[in-house]
Amino acid sequence: MNEIREKQKWLRVLFIVGIIALLAGTLDPLEGSVVILAGSIMIAASTFLTKDRQWKIFMISALLILIGVTFLFYVSSLGGIGGNSGRSWWFGILLLPYPIGWLTIVIALIIRFFRKRTQNNRHIDI
Repeated sequence: MNEIREKQKWLRVLFIVGIIALLAGTLDPLEGSVVILAGSIMIAASTFLTKDRQWKIFMISALLILIGVTFLFYVSSLGGIGGNSGRSWWFGILLLPYPIGWLTIVIALIIRFFRKRTQNNRHIDI
């Protein structure tokens, strides 16, 4: 019983650290992309291991962020897009999974927060 509580405690810490990393990385979305990726993976892993009902949303979002960040580094290694790089602005489509995944996680976390808050308020007898 104590071992299960210890595991739950560490998974909760992993979830909270993931949220902090996800938000801290937004201070500089380009340089913080690795921090955002790490945070999204922490959130996805903790929800998967706790058998949360929303784990698929977090897992797919983490995969989207991984794909977007990978293309971000690839396009950056080629010299970027537009301007004098010789590559069209259409290469920016390859980067779209990154903000889509981030926005999905943020929306899911907000919904999760307000849903828990309203559920807690229902249990209070006045």
